[in-house]
Amino acid sequence: MTRTGLGYDSHRFGPGTSLRLGGVAIPFDRSLIGHSDADAVAHAVTDAVLGAAGAGDIGTLFPDSDPQHRGRDSIQMLRAAVAVARERGWTVTHVDVTVIAERPKIGAHREAMRTALGAALGLDPAAVSVKGKTNEGMGWIGRGEGIACIAVATVDGPAG
Repeated sequence: MTRTGLGYDSHRFGPGTSLRLGGVAIPFDRSLIGHSDADAVAHAVTDAVLGAAGAGDIGTLFPDSDPQHRGRDSIQMLRAAVAVARERGWTVTHVDVTVIAERPKIGAHREAMRTALGAALGLDPAAVSVKGKTNEGMGWIGRGEGIACIAVATVDGPAG
């Protein structure tokens, strides 16, 4: 049986000199604000994996009300989500991510993100797609207030 899960995450920008997307540190004139390391790509993929496995969402596994998760590495959270999916009999086979931001441009970091995400998912980077889109200057993303990410995860598992 094959299932698909959808994940979404967004974070606003704050003061800083870099941000983390897809497990990759990207030099930038701002950072993303969040309870963990605010890696919106990893968070969206985590939710997609958990959704495909019927296992809740990132807030269920790592509530932001728990101080032990402050600053947590989001790639480690993704690994934990993959482990939960495996415990339920599901194997991630493909992930597709779209980063929506005016800046930073992700093209120069795409391959590093595919590699980092692939390692966390147990996939060859060829099975991980990362795309960047702008919001054409519209809305909060267009004004440069933050970024959003949408992810789809495909899993294979037990017959229904």
